[in-house]
Amino acid sequence: MEKRYRVNLVNSLNGYKSLNLLGTINPDGITNLCLVSSVFHLGSNPPLFGVIIRPEREHNDTLRNISLVGQYTLNNVLPAWYKQAHQTSASYPSGVSEFDECGFKKMYSQGFLAPFVASSTVRMGLELREMTDLAINGTTMVIGEVVLLMADDSLLADDGTINHAAACTMTVSGLDSYYLPQPVGRLAYAKPGVQPKEIEL
Repeated sequence: MEKRYRVNLVNSLNGYKSLNLLGTINPDGITNLCLVSSVFHLGSNPPLFGVIIRPEREHNDTLRNISLVGQYTLNNVLPAWYKQAHQTSASYPSGVSEFDECGFKKMYSQGFLAPFVASSTVRMGLELREMTDLAINGTTMVIGEVVLLMADDSLLADDGTINHAAACTMTVSGLDSYYLPQPVGRLAYAKPGVQPKEIEL
């Protein structure tokens, strides 16, 4: 297949993916922001999330900042500014902050170095736990533990579930097709031989 056709096909094969802005800072205080669609849940106790990041390049500060500082943030993307979020994927030179170039206001939490996206409605602060280079394609798997969560109480159900529809959290298919998910239903914990009951969203 032609290269661009293959890239688009394979990247969109598995459907909708989570969409986050990943915020970092280097030891000199220069921030970095990039769009990622490879975040995945690893466990709840401790609360671990993984993310696959492409190989470190001269103009890509994300991996370098995470390894040097040990902290980073994941921030949801909203419809009002998804085009700005998309722009963070451009190849800005090393040391240039996408926060500034793409018009994002930084937010900080006391005792946590990495910057959050102020306009996001669900923000996670993570500390690095493992970083593994994957020989199969030269990518790096970064595993972090959630140590901070910033979300309005109105977005949390009584059982702790986050209402991402109310949070206006966007998703992505492929590399550049953005969507707003629509809730269909929520079901009780599945048990053999028992018809799952619907739970109010």
